[in-house]
Parts: sequence; C-alpha cells; structure tokens
Amino acid sequence: MLRVRPIHFTSRLQRWGQLLTDLGLVKTMDRGEWVEFDAGSGRVALHFAAQGSAEDGTTAFGVEVGDLTEFARRTNLAGAATGGTTAELIQADHGPSCRVTGQDKFSFLADPATRAADGTWATSPDADPALAASIMWITPDSAAARQDLANIGARPRVSSDSGDWADFTAKNGGRIGVHIGGVVTAGPLGFEYDGDLATLLDRLTAAGHAAHIVDESYGRTLHVANPDFADLPENPTGPTIWILERQTDLYGYTEG
Repeated sequence: MLRVRPIHFTSRLQRWGQLLTDLGLVKTMDRGEWVEFDAGSGRVALHFAAQGSAEDGTTAFGVEVGDLTEFARRTNLAGAATGGTTAELIQADHGPSCRVTGQDKFSFLADPATRAADGTWATSPDADPALAASIMWITPDSAAARQDLANIGARPRVSSDSGDWADFTAKNGGRIGVHIGGVVTAGPLGFEYDGDLATLLDRLTAAGHAAHIVDESYGRTLHVANPDFADLPENPTGPTIWILERQTDLYGYTEG
C-alpha cells in the first residue's frame, strides 16, 4: 500500500482548509493543529506552524504505507539490489514511522495509513475524483531518484525524453514528480486535474479565489492564489498553487 500525502505547514489553517475544500478535497480528520483532507487520489495534511517560524509556508514530501515493517523490508531489499535506497524504522515525534533515504541523500517519512470506514485504503468517495494530490522530488540525479521511487513501489507513468522530468503514481493514490534541479529538495505542494480545468476555475472563482489558466508547452495549468502569500511573500511556493491538467500531449515524452 502506498499513497501520496504531503504535509503543508502553515499558520493559516482556516484559509488553507477553505481552499482545499473549494478545490474538491474532503476533510477526514481534525485534531486542531493537524487536519487531513482526502483528494479523489491521494491525501493532504495541514500542520499548524507558528507565524514567522521556519516551517510556516513549507511543504514536506510524505507518503503513507499500510505496514511499516513490510514496507521497510521491501524497500531495503530493492535498494540493496539497485543502488542504495534505504528505509529505517524510527520513532518520530508523532509516532512510529519509516525514514526513506534516496541515493542523493534526500529523505522523507513514510507514515502508517488509516483505513476508510469500509476497511479499504480508499479515500473519501465525496472528494472530486478528478483531483490528485502531488509532491515533487527535485534533484541533480533524476535517474537515481526514479530508481528510488520504483524501489518504494511507485509506478512510472510519463518521462521526458530529455531526462529532466519523470512522473510517477502511487498505487493507492497521488502523483509524484521528479525534476532536475541543482539542489536536492522537495518541491511545492501541487495538484493534478483529470478533467475540465475551466470548470474547476469557475468553481474556484465563484468561491472567491483569485485564479487563472496558463497554457504551457506540455498542457495547461490552473494557478490559484496561495493562502500563505499575503502574509508570507517569501514562502517557498510563491504567490500561486499550481494545478496541472492531466498530460495528454506526449510529444517529447514517453509513457512508462
């Protein structure tokens, strides 16, 4: 079991909760300083951070797994055979977890997933089925990161012929991108939409969000105002959250 679940740290939980709801996510857990939202594919967690703290406005790359011990065993077995992905069972501040470290030394946590009320790993049926939560791994060594993601069970979907971009999906929901960059880091929180972006744009603007569609070389993206930006213009994500249209034009790209 593998599901994408980025964690966004913010002092503006209410604003973020409203944006996620208007995007089509559904709140499934609220513990005050920790709130979870289900997308049609994947999940997003909001974690309160004090205003002005180093974490405020940042996003942590993260996934959920069904069985930590079995996940660590499989990841270490695959890593030993292919170049060095490691998975270490740890006791994090929030409880048992597993720290995954890639060949470029990028690390992230895999946390235990919770089952739905029907006993499956499904996200809420009330979430917009076209919307997927997305995380990004930025690295100078995309080939190694792609292998690391395969070692944790992510599935390759599309990659650029130039080698500077690769796109993976998680079995139980969500999307992971690998992008060439000079510094090893996690990218910003984002989403993918497998539907009509114009309809989503209308929904967001009707709810009072500043948003617009941009035509990119590989397709369209919807840009919506980042709830952190007005109070925190130096936040790592910048002024907008990107929702990418599901890519259908594969010129310069290869499936799988």
